[in-house]
Amino acid sequence: MKLNRREFLASAGLVAAAATAGCSPAFGPALVRRNERRVLRTLHGIPTVDGAGVRLTRIIGQPGLRNLDPFLLLDRFHSDDPDAYIRGFPDHPHRGFETVTVMRVGRMRHADSRGNRGVIAGGGAQWMTAGRGIVHSEMPEQEKGLLSGFQLWVNLPAAEKMCAPGYQDLEPERLASCTFSPLGSRVEVIAGEVEGLVGPVKERPTRPLLAYAMLEDERPLRLELPEEHTAFVFVAAGEVEIGPDSSPVREGQIALLSPGNRMSVRAAGQRSEILVAAGRPLREPIVQRGPFVMNTEQEIRQAFADYRAGILGRD
Repeated sequence: MKLNRREFLASAGLVAAAATAGCSPAFGPALVRRNERRVLRTLHGIPTVDGAGVRLTRIIGQPGLRNLDPFLLLDRFHSDDPDAYIRGFPDHPHRGFETVTVMRVGRMRHADSRGNRGVIAGGGAQWMTAGRGIVHSEMPEQEKGLLSGFQLWVNLPAAEKMCAPGYQDLEPERLASCTFSPLGSRVEVIAGEVEGLVGPVKERPTRPLLAYAMLEDERPLRLELPEEHTAFVFVAAGEVEIGPDSSPVREGQIALLSPGNRMSVRAAGQRSEILVAAGRPLREPIVQRGPFVMNTEQEIRQAFADYRAGILGRD
C-alpha cells in the first residue's frame, strides 16, 4: 500500500526524532504498514460526586459506557476549587480488581487496613491490587490549590480475584519517559511499552499499557499493541487526530478504538495531553456492586458479609 506524502513525512520524521531524542522506536521500519487502529466511537464523561463529596468526571462507568473490558471505571478529577475535592475519599473497601491512580498535579495521601501508608506525588502513580480485600482512604493534599489526575479500575480474572492485596507505588522519577519531537513532545509510561520505553509496573494479568503524553507539535505518537487488546485514548487537553483517517477527538472526550496492532495519535494544531490505555479483555461475567467486582452474585454477597463482619482487608 502506498503512503501519501503527509503519512511518509510523519512516519520518517518520527524515527529521526526518536533517534535524536533518545527514544528507541518499538516498531519496525517506518514504511511497513500494519493493521492500524481507528476510532469506533467518542463520548464525553459526565459530572458526578463520589467519596465525601468529591466532584469529578466519570468517563468509564457511566450510563453510556458501563465498562470497557478489562476496564471498569475511569474518573478524572481536575479542579482548582478546594471545595470540589478536599474532603477526599475516607475509608472504603475494595475486592476483586485493581485501582490505578495517576496524579498529574497535587498529592494524594493514602492509608489502609493493613498498615500501608504513603503519598502519591504529582507526576507519579500507584497501582493497587485489591485482590481479596482492602479498606483504604485517599485524601488530597493541595499544591497551589490545583488537584488533577485520574483513577482507573482494572478487572482481575476469576482465578486471581482473591489474591493477596498489594501496592506498586511509583514516584515520578520511576516512570519511563522520553522526549520524541523537536518541540518537546513527551511520553511517560506507567505500564507496558511505548517507543521502546518499558513502564515500571510489574506484569499484570491483563498485560496492560498505560501512558500519559504531552504533544507539543504535530509529530505523531505511535504505539505497538496486541491485536485484540481493548484500547482507548482520553484527551485531557487540546485536540488530537487518531488513526489513518485522522479522526478528531476533542478535549474531554474518550475515543474507543478498533482492534489492531498499531495506533497513532497526533495533536491537531495545538498543544494536547492524552491518557492512553490498553489491556487484554477477560471476557468473564462482571458482577459489580459499588466497591466490589466479582463474577457471581454469591461472591458479591460474600464480599458484603465479610465487610460487615470486619474480616475484609484484615487477613
